[in-house]
Amino acid sequence: QLRLVESGGGVVQPGGSVRLACTASGFTLDYYFTIGWFRQAPGKEREGVSCISSSDGSTYYADSVKDRFTISIDNAKNTVYLQMNSLKPEDTAVYSCAAGWTVGSLYGADYDSWGQGTQVTVSS
Repeated sequence: QLRLVESGGGVVQPGGSVRLACTASGFTLDYYFTIGWFRQAPGKEREGVSCISSSDGSTYYADSVKDRFTISIDNAKNTVYLQMNSLKPEDTAVYSCAAGWTVGSLYGADYDSWGQGTQVTVSS
C-alpha cells in the first residue's frame, strides 16, 4: 500500500521554526518525479508551498514562503523535509505532502498520492 505520512507539526510562536517530515512507505520517493508540500488554512483554498525533484533535487517555492522555507530530500530515509523558519501567523494551516509527476508544479491536480496532513499553528 502506498502511503505518505507527515509529522512534525505543532504550535510555534511567531518568528519561530519547525521542521516537517514526509515519509513514504510502500514505494520509494524516486518512483515519482516530484514531492510537494501543500497547505490549507480554514476557509481558504489549498496552496502549493514547495516541491522538490526526486531525481536531481531541484527545488521550487511559492513566493509567500521563499527565503523562509527550505525543502530537502533524504532518499536513504525515504523522507522529504520542510524546514520552516521565521514563521508568521498566516502560515497557520494543515500541511500535506504529495507525490506527483510534474517537476516544479505547485498545483495539487498534478499530484497523485497524498498524506493526511499535519497541523501547524503559529500563535503567541
